[in-house]
Amino acid sequence: MPTTPKNSRQPQPPSSHSKWHTHLTLDLLLKTMNYTILHPWFGWMFVLTLRAQMTPYTSTYFITSAMYATILTLLFVGRVINQGVAYGKPREVDLGEEVVVITGGASGLGLLIAQIYGIRGVSVAVLDVKGPETKDGDEDILASDGLSGLESVECYRCDVGNKEEVEDVLRRVDKDLGTPTVLINCAAASINGQPILSLPAESFQRTIQINLLGVFNTCQVILPGMLSADNGGTVVTVSSVLGHLTPACLSDYSASKAGLSALHRTLEAELRASGHSNKVKTILVETGQMSTPLFEKIKTPSNFFAPVLEPVQVAQEIVSAIDSGRGGVIRLPTFAAVVSWYAVLPAALQRIARYLSGIDFAVAKATPQGSISE
Repeated sequence: MPTTPKNSRQPQPPSSHSKWHTHLTLDLLLKTMNYTILHPWFGWMFVLTLRAQMTPYTSTYFITSAMYATILTLLFVGRVINQGVAYGKPREVDLGEEVVVITGGASGLGLLIAQIYGIRGVSVAVLDVKGPETKDGDEDILASDGLSGLESVECYRCDVGNKEEVEDVLRRVDKDLGTPTVLINCAAASINGQPILSLPAESFQRTIQINLLGVFNTCQVILPGMLSADNGGTVVTVSSVLGHLTPACLSDYSASKAGLSALHRTLEAELRASGHSNKVKTILVETGQMSTPLFEKIKTPSNFFAPVLEPVQVAQEIVSAIDSGRGGVIRLPTFAAVVSWYAVLPAALQRIARYLSGIDFAVAKATPQGSISE
């Protein structure tokens, strides 16, 4: 389990002033079940318990239990086979040799990942437009944002939407830390929260430039070094379920995230077609709402089905996936894993789902510039 920064926001224990059921979520239930009644070991232990009681093989209880344990085992083996076929064998990860580049590492999810790797002594380059310059330049500009004291972390001012700036900064990273082997694209533009007819074209363009073009730029600049490196590399793309759900008043953000997921899958396909999928791994992250400044004013429609994620939860999942050397897809919370099926629903069911969830009015209610009326 990755080390968690002391000053990170972690899920808090239930307050004595709140009802217990407000902290009960679908994710918590499923996680508990996956470690108990849905785990193959549980199924086979139950079968062995019946045999220890001299239950006949022909007993309905024994047959049912054996079938249940067999199904759980087949599902487990199926997941392992699916991972191997879809993403190939893991690459070898040596944290002493890795160089991690994190865009948008001044705050939120990117900052937490930088802290986790920095605490472990991994070489980290944080790229961000935020932070005041120091008198000696723009390195260590984020020292006041929770990265001070982490000697292996270097910070660089960089607008990832500007390719020339990305190329210049990455040349410095290569000189200071070495060839990047892990790229984590976390940079994201702020939420405008305006309907299409009110959204300035400049704002739309800026969101696309940061969220989508920025990832294209970093991939184009960093990938050649990964392909030539002995230990390969890992590319992490932080997208969102909003690329599938496309709520009202988020045309720029949703379009950028939909394009981002498509860009990631295209990159994965090109690596596979060129025979480099075992050397460079790709990890797509599609999350629901996180408790970051980006969405702090928007309320979740259901804390049970769609709980607000703490950034540290997502950071730990990403770091664990990178450390394992595997490729794959991370979708959190649980409902995010089934959101991709939304598009195959009949249009009438889609409309009903949107109405019941209130997704098309959530942003307008949370942002003063939103002007959609019910």
